[in-house]
Amino acid sequence: MTTPLLTTERLVLRPLQLTDADAVQAVFPQWEIVRYLAAKVPWPYPADGALVFIRDGLLPAIERGTQWHWSIRPRALPGQLIGVIGLIDEGDDNRGFWLDPAWQGQGLMTEAVAAVTGFWFDVLGKDVLRVPKAIANTASRRISERAGMRVVGTEPRDFVGGRLAAQMWEITRDEWRARRAEPGARSDQL
Repeated sequence: MTTPLLTTERLVLRPLQLTDADAVQAVFPQWEIVRYLAAKVPWPYPADGALVFIRDGLLPAIERGTQWHWSIRPRALPGQLIGVIGLIDEGDDNRGFWLDPAWQGQGLMTEAVAAVTGFWFDVLGKDVLRVPKAIANTASRRISERAGMRVVGTEPRDFVGGRLAAQMWEITRDEWRARRAEPGARSDQL
């Protein structure tokens, strides 16, 4: 399954490509972005970090059909990469994302999450989506809450910012579909 172009009310989610490496490199290496990411992210971020990660990590996984990744771009500025979101069909860490701090607080990641979660359940046919996150990452936890996810466990995990208490968040396909069927539900906000 190739990674399709997805759109929301305000965003274009374009399949991530090697040509996006420079734009990722220009935005990604900020402490506000990386501190709650898995410790496997190198910090300080190397000058060729985005190129190596996309070329050697993401593109081979996409080719194997185990991952799907998108650049996040405003519809009004489709040439501007403001973040990345991805799905991973390996273990209990199925979705990851980051957004340029200058674009946070506008509900954009909620829209992106709704689009890729719909792809996970409706196109890929997965039964459950699980996402670990640092308890201290309040903004990310709020996105999971708005998406109807629930905490199913806690454990310490290693993040770029150190060893922190983490929660495992989960939503099933049936729960996702029931939320979308609720009166007044907007598909780009679920």
